[in-house]
Amino acid sequence: MNVPELILEDVSMIWDGAPHCAFTDLARYKAKWYCAFREGKAHAWCPGKIRVLASTDGEKWETAFVLSARSTDYRDPKLAPGPGGSLELVVGVTRLKGGRPEGRHSAALRTFDGVSWSTPAQIGGEGDWIWRTERNGGETWGISYRLPGKRRWTVHLMRSADGRAWSDHVRLKVPGLPNEATVRFCGEAAIALVRREAKGGEAWIGKSGSPFLEWEWTGCGERVGGPNFLIAPPGTLYAERTPDDAVQPEPEMIAATRLWNGRTPRTSVCLMRAGKLFSLLDLPSEGDCGYPGMVLHRGKLWVSYYSSHEGRARIYLARVKIRKARRP
Repeated sequence: MNVPELILEDVSMIWDGAPHCAFTDLARYKAKWYCAFREGKAHAWCPGKIRVLASTDGEKWETAFVLSARSTDYRDPKLAPGPGGSLELVVGVTRLKGGRPEGRHSAALRTFDGVSWSTPAQIGGEGDWIWRTERNGGETWGISYRLPGKRRWTVHLMRSADGRAWSDHVRLKVPGLPNEATVRFCGEAAIALVRREAKGGEAWIGKSGSPFLEWEWTGCGERVGGPNFLIAPPGTLYAERTPDDAVQPEPEMIAATRLWNGRTPRTSVCLMRAGKLFSLLDLPSEGDCGYPGMVLHRGKLWVSYYSSHEGRARIYLARVKIRKARRP
């Protein structure tokens, strides 16, 4: 199988201002870079705040915004285009009592300049954890995972016309304690990557056509953490098609996530193709790590992630060159 070659050009640690820094996302908005992540004393079971860094060149970073509240663990920040040309920050909110979780929901904030941010507004219902949002057809979409029982977790494709009032579109038929999930759209198709905890922990990749009610699922061959993927413009990973090509290829997709499969956990960039993940490049990482953000910019892949390979969990930024493969 022909696969593109990924070459690590540069990686740098951009933040270590707390005992545990983790769960990143990356965005480019109005000619600036933004990296969001959680800070806390530990991985979980403690208050957490969200820090958003900004940079004009991807090298020098400064704090643009900090979200925190008493007895609250803000987690899993995601940056994405919002309504009206805004940049939206979606976070998970765990309310703590005596150091234990008392309830949870998702919340969203917006900015139009990267400096002034709106007040967090709850999105979805109590118990919804909308992992990542995506704009499609003038609406905002996302997959929420819910925990109705100790051994009964469910995932739901949700949608919103204004990014504030959300409703269920369809429950996704994914067994095995599904949770963190990313959904992307390409024309009339939707594609999802869903983490699963039970039954070996193999993540599932799903595909659906409009109106996104019926889904086909396959095991991707990998156990993942913090699943993320992008649908790249044609010609990013493979040489351009020629007029003689008779078969329409599937979208070019690149994923980044934490991988296990019998090895020390590491953050890996993967080719996502034919319902499988194929690891192409392991970023410098080990142990408590992963949860990457990705942006394709000027032919290169920028990846934010966290890792504890140099001690405590810190935030890193990698720049990756893509050497195209021949069209299969």
